[in-house]
Amino acid sequence: MRSRLLRSWGLALAVLALGACARGPEQPAAAPAPAASRPRVVLQTDWFPQGEHGGFYQALAAGHYAAAGLEVEIWPGGPGSGIRLKVARGDADFGMLRADDVLLAASRGLPLVMVMATLQHEPLALMVHADSPVRAFPDLAGRTVIGNVGMAWLPYLERRFGITFEKRQNTYGLGEFLGRPDLIQQVMVTNEPYFARQQGREVRWLSLAAAGYDPYHVVVARRSLVRDRPEVVRAFVAASIRGWHEYLTADPAAADALIRQRNPQMSAGLLEHSRRELIAGGYVTGDPARGERIGRLDPARVAALAGQLRELGILEAPLDLSTVVLPPAP
Repeated sequence: MRSRLLRSWGLALAVLALGACARGPEQPAAAPAPAASRPRVVLQTDWFPQGEHGGFYQALAAGHYAAAGLEVEIWPGGPGSGIRLKVARGDADFGMLRADDVLLAASRGLPLVMVMATLQHEPLALMVHADSPVRAFPDLAGRTVIGNVGMAWLPYLERRFGITFEKRQNTYGLGEFLGRPDLIQQVMVTNEPYFARQQGREVRWLSLAAAGYDPYHVVVARRSLVRDRPEVVRAFVAASIRGWHEYLTADPAAADALIRQRNPQMSAGLLEHSRRELIAGGYVTGDPARGERIGRLDPARVAALAGQLRELGILEAPLDLSTVVLPPAP
C-alpha cells in the first residue's frame, strides 16, 4: 500500500512539473470551456483584495482560468481567515500562506503542499520614522516593535543579532506608530509605507530579507488534490503564472478594477504603489540570474528555511520536505 501511494505521489509531481513548463505566459490560451463543464476551485487569499493579489485577479479578469478549464472563485482573507484549516479540510482548494507557516502546519500533521511561489522574496520589513536612530537591526535592542507576536522572524532577529526587544501585538493600523516616533512597526513594503506618507510622515524600513530571513510566500493545496487531480493543480498554477506575468508587464487595469470592485476601500494610488514596489523589488519575479522566476519553488531554499526554524526550536522534528513542496519544473 505504501509503495502504491509513493508511486501515485511521484506521478502527480511529475505531471505537475511537466505541465508547468508546457506553455509560457506569452503563448495564447485555448478557448474557454463552457462554464458548466469546468471544475470549480476556490483560492483563499491571505488578505482583503489588494495589489499583492494582482496576478490572480488578472488571471480571473482576463479569462485565463476559464481558458485553462477552471471555474475559479477568489475568497477574500483578513484576520482570522483560517487558511490552513480551510485548505486542509477541502473548504478551499488553494490558499495563500508564508512558507514558514506551511512548514509548521505540515509538522503538526496538516496535509498541505506548496504548489507555487507567489512572492520569491519576503517584502515584510520593520518601518521606522525617517529621523529614528534605528539604522540597523542591532539598534532594535531595548526598543518596542509592533508586529504579529508569534511569527518566527521575531526570535530570529533576537538570536541573529544577539538582542532583545519588547514585542507588541499588531492591530493592523498605523495610528499608534504615527503618533509615537519611537515605535517600530511591522509592515509590508508594498502597503503601509504608502499610508504613512499619505499622512505626511517620512519613513524608512529595514528589510527582513536583508537580515537573512527570506521565506517564500506561497500557494498551497491539500495533498489529496495534488495526488488525485494533478491536472487541476497544473492548470491553476499555469494560469496564475500567466496572470502574474501580465499584471507586472502589461496593463493592470482589468485586475485593478476587479480588486477595487471587491474591496471598495482600495485606492488607485495604493494599487499603483503596490505594483511599483512588487516590480522594483523583484518580489514576484525574483532574480533570473539565480534561476528565480514567477511561481518557482526551490526545494533547497525551503530546506534552508526549515533548518532556520529548527535552530530556533520552532520546528521541533525533521520534516520530509518531498511531501510538502513540489519540485521545480525543468
